[in-house]
Amino acid sequence: MSALFATEPDLLAVARGWAADPTRWPVPLRFDPTSRWYARLAADDDHEVWALSWLPGQGTDLHDHGGSSGAFLVASGVLTEQTVSGAGLRPHLLAAGTGRRFGPRHVHMVTNRHSEPAVSVHVYRPALRRMTRYHLEAGRLRVTEVAEAGVAW
Repeated sequence: MSALFATEPDLLAVARGWAADPTRWPVPLRFDPTSRWYARLAADDDHEVWALSWLPGQGTDLHDHGGSSGAFLVASGVLTEQTVSGAGLRPHLLAAGTGRRFGPRHVHMVTNRHSEPAVSVHVYRPALRRMTRYHLEAGRLRVTEVAEAGVAW
């Protein structure tokens, strides 16, 4: 009976596959000294794949993925992901080769707090249409912006 249903790909496995072979990326990897660099590598009806580069000190605001589930894998370097835990943020160190899956309500911020550049591959299902940015104030998330695809990125 399970053969009747299409199985969804493991998004972390998809990220790992793209990270393993940057030669198949449709754009060359680059590093931007003024802001994080990112490029969409692939998109289909099921998911989309993005590559991001992070110089030391570059990072994101606290944000969600507009209802999309996803996964990301650190291809090189080290990134710190912070997630909301109680009234504060809890750091998770992610070295090259490690990653994580997340659901549609995941809120986090990611930063390169180390001295070497980092590269990561991100996969979202469905494709990103919006992202909400937050501030954490007195233990509560406060919306600061809702960014729309095609406008903000």
